[in-house]
Amino acid sequence: MITIDVKKRLQARMNAMQLDVTLQIEEGAFIAIAGESGSGKTTLLRILAGLEKAKGSIKVGNEIWQSERFFLPPQKRRIGFVFQNYALFENMSVEQNLLYVSKDKELSQHLMELTGLSEFAKRYTNHLSGGQKQRVALCRAFMRRPKMLLLDEPLSALDPQMRIKLQQDIMTLHKEFGTTSIIVSHDPSEIYRLATQVYVLENGRIIQEGTPKEVLLKMQGSQKFSFEGEILDIFKADVIYIAVVSIGQQIVEVVLGSREAEQLRVGQKVTVSTKAFAPLIRPID
Repeated sequence: MITIDVKKRLQARMNAMQLDVTLQIEEGAFIAIAGESGSGKTTLLRILAGLEKAKGSIKVGNEIWQSERFFLPPQKRRIGFVFQNYALFENMSVEQNLLYVSKDKELSQHLMELTGLSEFAKRYTNHLSGGQKQRVALCRAFMRRPKMLLLDEPLSALDPQMRIKLQQDIMTLHKEFGTTSIIVSHDPSEIYRLATQVYVLENGRIIQEGTPKEVLLKMQGSQKFSFEGEILDIFKADVIYIAVVSIGQQIVEVVLGSREAEQLRVGQKVTVSTKAFAPLIRPID
């Protein structure tokens, strides 16, 4: 179990606020932190990493990272941190960037194989695409075999298809290493794909928590509409099928017939339209 109970005075855009967060997280969980800009999300990650000090306590399993009288420095916390900017050494190759963290060559080769970077091992990182650079940053975070992986909007600068690929890589590494992962994200489809639990911060405090479906799902009313979206999930509930669709910054559920469920697939772009209370979902050609 990971126990977090921290407080820190923050200067927000217009006024000061108090970050006051108490959490208990199962080890091995994938947690998403959502909320408006300036709500304290990144500060919370930096406190967990030991990059900022705060009042309170942090305990990971049987190991105390912080208490009122003790502070474990960042380099002694088994933390992997992936930022939005890649923070790579551009005068080093992909392999050298990984081995700079740890001289475990076997682990570096394994990570490159898992993320499709093996053919770029000797290439300098300033010659890589944005998606490739972020994969290097992700692999570098796992070179420490972290107990906790912290991701601060790591995929927000990438195009949609690359984001999906990197989300798959993140989940693969999360499961293989059994790490506890905490991601800050504004993207509801990203949160839905990755997280098992979501916490929403507002003005430094948790105002909502639950599964991604409980927190993110927003049902539409009876107005007529037609929107493009992406299918995140299709599942059977009793005798009906349900599609979970990402539309802009919202996630909706649409009831499907058996024929529709057979024709549609996860990841497919669709249009969702309705008249009164009967949504229709169609693939985009």
